[in-house]
Amino acid sequence: MGSHSDYWRESRLRPALGLLQPYVAGKGFGEISRKYGLRPADIVKLGSNENPYGPSPAAKEALATVAMERYPEPEELLAGLSAYTGFPEDMILIGAGMDGVMDTLSRIFLDPGDSTFIPTPTFSYYEILTIMASARPVFSARGPKHELAEAVPARAKMAFLCSPNNPTGNVIGEQQLRAILESTDAIVFLDEAYVEFAEGSLIHLVKEYDNLIVGRTLSKAFGLAGMRLGYALAPHWIAGQYRRAAPPFYGISSASAAAGAAALSDLPFMRRSVKKILSERQRLEKEIGCAASQANFLYLRTEMPSDQFVERFLSRGIIIRDCRSFRGAGEHGVRVTIGTPEENQRFLSAYREICR
Repeated sequence: MGSHSDYWRESRLRPALGLLQPYVAGKGFGEISRKYGLRPADIVKLGSNENPYGPSPAAKEALATVAMERYPEPEELLAGLSAYTGFPEDMILIGAGMDGVMDTLSRIFLDPGDSTFIPTPTFSYYEILTIMASARPVFSARGPKHELAEAVPARAKMAFLCSPNNPTGNVIGEQQLRAILESTDAIVFLDEAYVEFAEGSLIHLVKEYDNLIVGRTLSKAFGLAGMRLGYALAPHWIAGQYRRAAPPFYGISSASAAAGAAALSDLPFMRRSVKKILSERQRLEKEIGCAASQANFLYLRTEMPSDQFVERFLSRGIIIRDCRSFRGAGEHGVRVTIGTPEENQRFLSAYREICR
């Protein structure tokens, strides 16, 4: 058939799409280079929470051995994750980034008409998952120190909690999480994407609570953002259903499986990278006088509107994140990734100039 009317096209689409606010990624080198006439080599990218030190050399070497004509075999990756986390392989879920893991979990648990609990501001993909399942997100504004301010609603099917929280960098304590788990029938997904930069993890609680899943990623501390490789730890009753519902080969590639397994075999490299990032985070917190963070980024409140503040950095070739796209963050929040000492010094010099 030929072309159809706008009405016909609209009628083919799911109504839920009209409720979506698309995910907003951090700006990249190419975009800023074109807009401001800057060389990519002169741009400092501190807007996407990437690890500036990259992955272990072992991961790069592993990519050279990948047979691209073969489907992925994740056995070595699962063995590495088991050794790293202390969990048996049959409690480990893998996917194409943590968002891939969450996508499968949302298909397992959420039916049309269900609801999810999402404290804001936080990672916006939780909202997208909920809406695409024809479920209803119930938002809860965080308190003045970005703490959880309300209990999980009685009828919530899932609760999405991020610790350290993106974009604010604060964490949930063990006592508080236990109280949440014991007071709700909801499946609680605890996003620990940034946990290697925090003082501790709550992953051990998965072995105690049937309604807890802890998500992790190799994108941040392990420096494999470009590989899109995430995982989660879940009780056996959930893990078995996950394997039934997950896409073929869990949506990962042979390249990501090989790079992930190699990165996990070189934990000293990852820990050295984290140590350098934590040292720089402490330096920036002291220089700026901002709230302490337990992630690889800082959350700053600005006097001028955040879009204007960020624009002044972009024009200087420094990419930081305007947080207006985070529901509940308001008009005066920005997020700054911790980079190398040289990158951070460029940011600090610009910060002093802009804020003087």
